[in-house]
Amino acid sequence: MGQPFQLVSSAFDDGDTMPLRFTCKGDNVSPPLSISDIPLDTASLALIMHDPDAPVGDYVHWLIWNIPPEITEFLEGEAPDSAIEGTNSFGDVHYDGPCPPSGTHRYIFELYALDAMLDLEEGATEDDLQAEISNHLLGKATLVGRFGGEEAESEMKDPVI
Repeated sequence: MGQPFQLVSSAFDDGDTMPLRFTCKGDNVSPPLSISDIPLDTASLALIMHDPDAPVGDYVHWLIWNIPPEITEFLEGEAPDSAIEGTNSFGDVHYDGPCPPSGTHRYIFELYALDAMLDLEEGATEDDLQAEISNHLLGKATLVGRFGGEEAESEMKDPVI
């Protein structure tokens, strides 16, 4: 057997602080991601990035699905061309980076291996995506980045969550 399904970033280690460029304080671009050991029979991948520590409840920063299993890297600031993005908690159909109003928050990237391409239109919600994931799940990989703290709080403009 190979290694377990994995999601990593060359920009930060699992559980470490995300660099400023991936946050509202910086360039607000998505970090580079690398995928390995995708389960056999995977037809597509889906990614949800969310903040479970937001004061308003779990806050979604990025939804993306129908990622071909041949895609093993996301370049910084880019989503795969053939993938479809959903509406995040900001009301946007793209990546919005960490922007906590106070404290340090966890930003969890959850990558799902699925046995089918999903029949969801661009702009679908997390609830829509989660319902489809539950019907097609083969495996899951996670990556956690952190952002916040006193330094970030004092320098951020108009923090949201």
